[in-house]
Amino acid sequence: MIARSYLFVPGDRPERFSKALATGAHQVVIDLEDAVSIDAKACARHQIATRLHAGLTDADRARIVVRVNAFGTPWHEEDVAMLRAARVMRVMVPKAEDPLQLADVAARSADGAGLVALVESVAGVVRLRQIAQCKGVARLAFGSFDFGVDAGIDGNGREFDYVRSQFVIESRFAGLPAPIDGVTLATDDAPLIAADVLDARRFGFGGKLCIHPKQVDAVNDGFAPSDAERAWAARVLAALEENPRGAISVDGRLVDKPIVDLAKRIQAA
Repeated sequence: MIARSYLFVPGDRPERFSKALATGAHQVVIDLEDAVSIDAKACARHQIATRLHAGLTDADRARIVVRVNAFGTPWHEEDVAMLRAARVMRVMVPKAEDPLQLADVAARSADGAGLVALVESVAGVVRLRQIAQCKGVARLAFGSFDFGVDAGIDGNGREFDYVRSQFVIESRFAGLPAPIDGVTLATDDAPLIAADVLDARRFGFGGKLCIHPKQVDAVNDGFAPSDAERAWAARVLAALEENPRGAISVDGRLVDKPIVDLAKRIQAA
């Protein structure tokens, strides 16, 4: 199962790290970038390093992603060096728009570390194919609000249909997991969060960035196959097992290879 929920927690609030890990978030993103003020960045980096060396369980360590400061900022190189020393295996790179920069970050990260390329600008979207195929990039994420500001787009719904499709297509073409959709700013509007998740899933996204623990369950549930979908997939695969060489029909519909592939994908989710 690929991770569906990515919950942000400020890097200068170490008392929140354990609370975030206690949620159902598949990945906890400890943030050194936007959530931390300039004068607190060095302290936040030290606090994260201390926590990473404080005997995390293997299960918790596997759920940690750290968002570093952007390439070229005064804090970036020390951020990456700290993560390499702590052997952090997932690094979120903000403002991702240059494949050469991403390759450089990957080379300076821990051996085998995967980068989550957070694409937040027009330049990044234009270079999505090169970014997705860059060595070390493990997944794409859409920084939708920052992108909208950069592109001069007023809205966060249908206005981004074309861009969201690009994320899905380029992820698939590069052999990456389905991309991660941007945040929903509302934290107490359950119907809105559910609607945003459903919309993202229909477009082919596989996860979503979360800014509050209240969003996590809705994201996890919304990207998971429903009971009805799982039951349908089980019927398809059972029918295939009974008749692996001949034409099969399930629920009155012919089942061909794309339908079988869909059933297998649902079963594996």
